[in-house]
Amino acid sequence: MNKVIERSVHNEPKRFILSSGRKLSFHSPLVMGIVNITPDSFYDGGRYFDADTAVKHAEKILDEGADIIDLGACSTRPGARDIGEAEELKRLLPVLETLIKRRPATVISVDTYRAKVAAEAVKRGAAFINDISGGMMDKEMFETAAKLDVPYVLMHIKGTPQTMQKSPVYTDILTEVEQYFTDRIDKLLRAGVNQIIIDPGFGFGKTNEHNYTLLRNLRMFTKFNLPLLAGISRKSMVNRVLGIKPENALTGTITLNTIALLHGANILRVHDVAEAKQLIKLVSYYLNCNSESTTPV
Repeated sequence: MNKVIERSVHNEPKRFILSSGRKLSFHSPLVMGIVNITPDSFYDGGRYFDADTAVKHAEKILDEGADIIDLGACSTRPGARDIGEAEELKRLLPVLETLIKRRPATVISVDTYRAKVAAEAVKRGAAFINDISGGMMDKEMFETAAKLDVPYVLMHIKGTPQTMQKSPVYTDILTEVEQYFTDRIDKLLRAGVNQIIIDPGFGFGKTNEHNYTLLRNLRMFTKFNLPLLAGISRKSMVNRVLGIKPENALTGTITLNTIALLHGANILRVHDVAEAKQLIKLVSYYLNCNSESTTPV
């Protein structure tokens, strides 16, 4: 049996139980659609800053097949200006509340590193927390996630959004990221968080060489038997190699997301949902089709 198929059959991460009682299955890869309610995100900053526009965009990508909507109201691009908790909530909550009202079955993750923002979002219907800081930027985050009893995305980052791309250095990035996950997962479990998704944090405190080393060795992180998220969409690891701007990076994003799927990714976090759904369908067919029964064309 193909090793990729073998892992998907025998080492599939467990289903998650959401607060609504619904189950989130990782039997096949999921698509997390990005909705940035910000004026300054690296690709779509300002496009969906208005609450009504953000909700309409979320509904659009839900119709395209998004399994999860990731709402973020505080930009975490390299060098981003930090905003206060009150401003983040002011941007986030109207979109979250309206979306839940219009599409009550929507699975929403809140992209925040602030425990209080996470708590307010979950109180209003968000299903889980997507924390780019891995609990490093708010010491209350792990305890809050445990009390809320929701899934938690644990991302690796070196530094903060303001400092992370200022000459990041590792002795051995694979060993250091692996140790980071080992330590932080242990702390999460001790705090009482039992539903954990891991994200190697492409572009967060990493050079292009670091990013591609992680991508090439992504499968090593499946050892934790936790859902693995890949957030590559239109990032600099695409743009710098091709010499293009983020708005022209769809083909490159699809290419690297294909590699991520073949190396064990369970969730693709993307700006372009319809294309990601097609990609997953093709990769799944490639991995599971019976070559003996295939008719030549």
